[in-house]
Amino acid sequence: MNLKDQNKQVDPTKSELEILQVLWDKGPSTVREVNNELLKQKEVNYTTTLKLMQIMADKGILSRDESQMKHIYSVAEEEQKTKAYLLDKFVDSMYKGSASKLVLQILGNKNTSRQDLQDIKELIKKLEEE
Repeated sequence: MNLKDQNKQVDPTKSELEILQVLWDKGPSTVREVNNELLKQKEVNYTTTLKLMQIMADKGILSRDESQMKHIYSVAEEEQKTKAYLLDKFVDSMYKGSASKLVLQILGNKNTSRQDLQDIKELIKKLEEE
C-alpha cells in the first residue's frame, strides 16, 4: 500500500525524514546502506533503522522489494511531492498560508547573498510572465 492507495499524505517523523533524505540522495537501498549513511551524521543502531524502515513501509512512505534475499527499500512518493506537501502544511500552520510572510521571515533571519537575491528576482520575474 502506498500513499496514493491511502488517498492521504502521511507525515513523516524527524527520524523518518532522515531516512527519506538518504533514499532521495542514494536511491533504492538496503537497510544496511541506509544505516551506514545515517552513521555519518549520528549514532544509530542497525535494528532501530530496520524497525523504522519497516514501519515506514507499513505506513506506505517506503516500498519494499522482497524479491531478493536483501530487501531493497525505495521512497513511495516523489521527493518534490513530499516536500511540497510538508512545506504547504508548514506555511499553513506557521504563517496562516502566507508564502510572503515565510519568505520575509527567511530573508530577515539569514544573510542573503547577492546571488540568492538575483535568483529570487529572476524567479519572481518568471512567475509574473506566466
